[in-house]
Amino acid sequence: VRDFHRDDRQHFQPALAALHDLGNRDPAQLLAQIDSILVLLKRATYYSILAPLSAALRQVIFRTKDTEIDNSLTPEVAALRSLAQLANDARRVLPTSLESTKSVFAQLAATDRGREILQRFDELLARYGYLSEVGTDIAIPTWREQPEYVRKLFVQFVENEDLERNEPQRRKGKKGLVQARVDLKGRVTEVYSQLLAHLRWRFVALEQVWIALGLLESQGDIFFLEFEEVRQAIAGTDSQKLSSQLKDLVAQRRSQLEKDRDLDAPFLVYGKFPPAPLASSASSTPLLKGIGASPGRVTGCVKVLRNLQGAAALDRETILVVPYTDSGWAPLLARAGGLIAEVGGRLSHGAIVAREYGLPAVMDIHNATVILKDGQKVEIDGQLGTVQILSD
Repeated sequence: VRDFHRDDRQHFQPALAALHDLGNRDPAQLLAQIDSILVLLKRATYYSILAPLSAALRQVIFRTKDTEIDNSLTPEVAALRSLAQLANDARRVLPTSLESTKSVFAQLAATDRGREILQRFDELLARYGYLSEVGTDIAIPTWREQPEYVRKLFVQFVENEDLERNEPQRRKGKKGLVQARVDLKGRVTEVYSQLLAHLRWRFVALEQVWIALGLLESQGDIFFLEFEEVRQAIAGTDSQKLSSQLKDLVAQRRSQLEKDRDLDAPFLVYGKFPPAPLASSASSTPLLKGIGASPGRVTGCVKVLRNLQGAAALDRETILVVPYTDSGWAPLLARAGGLIAEVGGRLSHGAIVAREYGLPAVMDIHNATVILKDGQKVEIDGQLGTVQILSD
């Protein structure tokens, strides 16, 4: 704890303040910033591993229930609570009849009090804009870059006055010892996520420079290059030869990625050979068993999502089935009725957010996104960790 607070004061916070401004977009300077962020991330990784372990150990030793823990310092929980509070304030300003996301924001913009709400929304987006669909994958755009689904979530909160949240009372004594480590975990997650976002934004800035110079063709190309290739390209002098090399590498790897999308990785992999494509398998058993991550029982219709792009229509009758949960999935979980995930446990992002909103959740259902189909009716028990398939 002392080490983190010392490093946060001496290294992390001064660096994050300096990184707030991208500054000169000269490739060499961007590379220098990237190198400095990687040094900080190495130091932050130590805490991002040990802080969750420390919190988990204390929770087991002191037999503290998940529902007795306040995760308000976890970035995605803090963002959702702030957004829900803002929606409560907006509800007092808006008329009772709402038609669409566009109309909500348009109506808020029409009054002084509404414009104040919009200003606070922008401030919230700036505060938590470092979050993304996959917090540890810098190839994925952040909330700041793609704010549309955060706007949709805001409208969802405005429309649902009865949205229940679990806000445990902060404890003292032994349970307070657990809470202290959970709070530390939240602060570590915030620092680590912010550093990753700044790392992404430097690569995006470099990519924009290279697109303007004709070295790359489109957004996202730079994430198909290895870091050493990026470093060599910045040091290169023959721009015409470099352009051809980079574009060929990107095209080749984009093509390989499309081929790899059909792969279904087996439960265990031996050796270095990639798995062969497998036919989709369905479970013959009507009962699936996993890890109960958020208590409660709910019946609903399955919606399988492998990424956030297909997340248009969700409601309290929807049981969300996902391959994993990360910080960026939090807005979706607040809109669904229950959660099933292929991987994860009681301390995963999805489990924490599910408990925050009282949503039953079952984690670690292997191959759930293949076994379960859109529209299937299921019953999940977040206490027992079971999924009962009720219809084909």
